[in-house]
Amino acid sequence: MKKMLLETKFSKIYMLVVIILTLLIVGGYFSYAMFTVNKEKSNAISIVTGTLSYDLSIDGAVGNTLSVNSGETKEFTVTLSNPNSRIARFNFYYVGALPDGVSAGYVTGDGLSIPPLATGVNLEADGSVGASNVYKIKVTNNSASNITITLGVQVGLDYNDLTLPSNGHLFEEISDPTVAEVLLAGVGENGAIDTSDKDQTFITGTDPNNYIWYSGKLWRAVSIDTSDNSVKLVSQNNISTLSYNQNGDGTFVGSYIEMWLNDTTESGFLANLRSPEKFLKMDSEWLSKRQTGVVPYPDSVSVNPVGLLTAYEYTKGCGGKYSSACYLNNGLYSWILSENGLTNAGVSSVALNVSVGNDVYAMGVRPAINLKPTITISSGTGTNDDPYRLEGDNDTNLSGTLLNTRFSGEYIRFGIGENNLYRIVSHENGGTKITTDVPLINNGTDLLMEFGDSSEFYFNAYGISNTIHDFLNNTFYKNSTLYLSADQKNMVQPTELYIGTVGVNESYLLAKYKDTSMTTEAYLGKFNVGLLRLGELMAGQNTINESFWLITPYQTNELWVYLDYVGFLGNSQSANYKHKVKPVLTLKDDVIITGGIGTKNDPFELSVQ
Repeated sequence: MKKMLLETKFSKIYMLVVIILTLLIVGGYFSYAMFTVNKEKSNAISIVTGTLSYDLSIDGAVGNTLSVNSGETKEFTVTLSNPNSRIARFNFYYVGALPDGVSAGYVTGDGLSIPPLATGVNLEADGSVGASNVYKIKVTNNSASNITITLGVQVGLDYNDLTLPSNGHLFEEISDPTVAEVLLAGVGENGAIDTSDKDQTFITGTDPNNYIWYSGKLWRAVSIDTSDNSVKLVSQNNISTLSYNQNGDGTFVGSYIEMWLNDTTESGFLANLRSPEKFLKMDSEWLSKRQTGVVPYPDSVSVNPVGLLTAYEYTKGCGGKYSSACYLNNGLYSWILSENGLTNAGVSSVALNVSVGNDVYAMGVRPAINLKPTITISSGTGTNDDPYRLEGDNDTNLSGTLLNTRFSGEYIRFGIGENNLYRIVSHENGGTKITTDVPLINNGTDLLMEFGDSSEFYFNAYGISNTIHDFLNNTFYKNSTLYLSADQKNMVQPTELYIGTVGVNESYLLAKYKDTSMTTEAYLGKFNVGLLRLGELMAGQNTINESFWLITPYQTNELWVYLDYVGFLGNSQSANYKHKVKPVLTLKDDVIITGGIGTKNDPFELSVQ
């Protein structure tokens, strides 16, 4: 009996010891396993509980908030690191609901991680590969107020799933919105969306937020095709000047202007657009023969990547009427595809109803294109100072890039003082042809010059010196430090110049030819500085009162020039009239970009490779 009591007592003691040991082990486990911390306070940078901690940085600085001003879109680089001596599990999230009008999500790309699920992701110990994950968070604030998003972080043992707090939200992948989606969401207080047409949704107003920067040029979004959400754009400025066709009947198909718009040589417009097959609907339809009046639907169409707007599209964009208070009116004459119903002229003008000439005379050109419906907007607010940027055409880090790989219309910091802004014209013979953004000025005043005793750009047979040739190649280039620095002069290679005569009823192609069956006299040779040709890119006005000489002769003793009032764009003038001068240079093929993104507000900076 005594033995049994002793055995029973021993068993109870044994069981008690086992239970105590078990509790100690379990308690030790949970005292470690529940080391999970939250970082939500703005002044909390690194929190340690037991032996587990984490580090969080935003754009390289320790912190946990994302601040975005009203109307801005910003991307933040978020780095989450494991500073512990063992593998640990991490997640991160944003605290509370996002305000109305604010979107936030992660962006994928090279070197970026996808944010972890609520259960977390394991990171190796500090000092080992995988100790940090880098995330890109994009925040768009379309609300009326500045906002701040607070990030929270959790950390725990590598074999325990984490659980988000009740006010925690995971970031989801965010994709850039399409151009149509952004425009249909609103175009600012000075614009509106017109859905009265069954085939196209039009943007109307005096100055809507519909500016788009694409391929070195500023565009305005005109309409959205309701069948596929492709977006029609028209250039803000006149890109060039040329005759419409030789017949005077308004036929677009086979015309000089159809050819120029879709020309894939170095002289044409299409060839100088960035990746047109990627961005443009290459099978866009355009009115093939001019119709009388404001007709919404064409009798026949032509298929081309590039065309022009019609009178119907102009008037719809101007609220259904002719109006000078309209975003489509840039104050300059330019060709359109149909008569406006009030005149027999196929041009748009200050009031869209002024009769000007006929098709055989040279006028300004504002190309129109249709963006593919899948093209997305990566940044911008759609204003003149902050136009929308298209994904794939939003380069930011171009240092070391050759200039001759860039696009017509992009801006360059070149020249000295008040004449220090240029634009790319085109690429010829490996070099990059550039011209001043505006005609030359001298102490704030427009520089006006006669062309010279000879209408030819070079010395004529009698040895008479040409005024503009002498000025550009001597005063401007060789003998002065008022316009170019020594380093800039070293970047210049001789420019090939042509003076093929182009009169009415003649093609812009006659302004440039060399050693063909037409003539052998059009090619002048190579000069350090020249002028733009009729039909050349950037040979169009940006603003009124911007008359400047072109090198292309119209006929004996006359050259093509813009008049300095709102009238013909490309009329002929005798050589002894005074007009502005817009020099053209060609930069060598080894000139590289050292800074800037090629916009007017941030032009390229240059150096020699």
